[in-house]
Amino acid sequence: MKTRTIMLVAGEPSGDALGGQLIEGLKKLSPEGLRIVGVGGLQMRAAGLQSLYSLDDTSVMGLREVVPRLRRIVMRVYQAVNFAVRMKPDIVVVIDSPDFTHNVAKRIHKRMPDLKIVDYVAPQVWASRPKRAAKMAKFFDHVLCLLPFEVPFFAQVGLPATFVGHPVIERAPASGTGAAFRARHGIGAEEKVLVLLPGSRLSEIRFLWPVFQAAVDQTEAATGKLRVVIPTVSTVAARVRARAAQWGRDVLIVESQDDKFGAFDAADVALAASGTVSTELALAATPMVVGYRVGELTALIARRYIKVPFITLVNLILKREAIPELVQEECTAENLAAELVKLLTNPSARVTQVTASAEAVKALGFGDEKPSVRAARAVLKLLDEPKRKTAPAGAA
Repeated sequence: MKTRTIMLVAGEPSGDALGGQLIEGLKKLSPEGLRIVGVGGLQMRAAGLQSLYSLDDTSVMGLREVVPRLRRIVMRVYQAVNFAVRMKPDIVVVIDSPDFTHNVAKRIHKRMPDLKIVDYVAPQVWASRPKRAAKMAKFFDHVLCLLPFEVPFFAQVGLPATFVGHPVIERAPASGTGAAFRARHGIGAEEKVLVLLPGSRLSEIRFLWPVFQAAVDQTEAATGKLRVVIPTVSTVAARVRARAAQWGRDVLIVESQDDKFGAFDAADVALAASGTVSTELALAATPMVVGYRVGELTALIARRYIKVPFITLVNLILKREAIPELVQEECTAENLAAELVKLLTNPSARVTQVTASAEAVKALGFGDEKPSVRAARAVLKLLDEPKRKTAPAGAA
């Protein structure tokens, strides 16, 4: 059997998680005859990938965070492109982080126009930059979509797409993990647990930590003592630990996936940055409040382009604010604490939110075949299909 090479490129921890699941799906469907190379983090390396470099340089967001690292980010783009030229893979799959991975894909297409290139996790162009979809059609052959309404959106510009479901549904905590987590960390069954999730990027920690910390303090003053648990990731763990050490209170910081989902299952409430983690919390049936802040210049630019009314996926799917989300000027300690207190003291509010979350995750594919397997099957199918004719290289 001829060995075929699949190159995967992720740019930050969320893409690394998806890439790790995709690798496991590929190995399940095609245990022999595949070689997987590229760029990934801890989870992709755990699944067997030998990463070309660390994700630390590319896992950034916001102008103040990107600009100082721009030279290294550009270097990483060309390093990935040169690697593709040298390895000559049969297909390239770039995962999430479009500001980084699309630059890689575009340059690979320019140098290797006959190579199939797939985008796994469609950028939310329907939310802010619809014209970008037409540009994507010039250098991508296919898009693997997490949301069902994205497929017809890309079809409008002639870019084939497949709905594979949201990989987050594979990370639902098993029943009983919350009790085991409490026992493992000496947390009593009667103690109220608040899970704090200030983000997976350094820029998010910088903007969100002060207001999140103040919100927790205000919530505790209104509801009584809380046990604070902070699941974090390797890229920001040192910064989180440094911030927590200055807080002057007992905080439990965990980094493993098992502990993260155990904490979700154990939690009475969560305060989270906007992102994939909000969907993970919804899947765990954890009542939550979502907050987000960026720099003023970044916010000013974003407001000119964002076309959707919500930033939380559950709310976007349901077309209503089932999850409280407080953004920019509204993301204050007082506002966040008010919503947290409501969820901790009002059983009706908790039930209403958890019921809505269950409705949303079902629309994402929960209960069907694993999204990673569906994504892997789509990639393997594309390996056997002819190259799609796209616009000439450099047209984008």
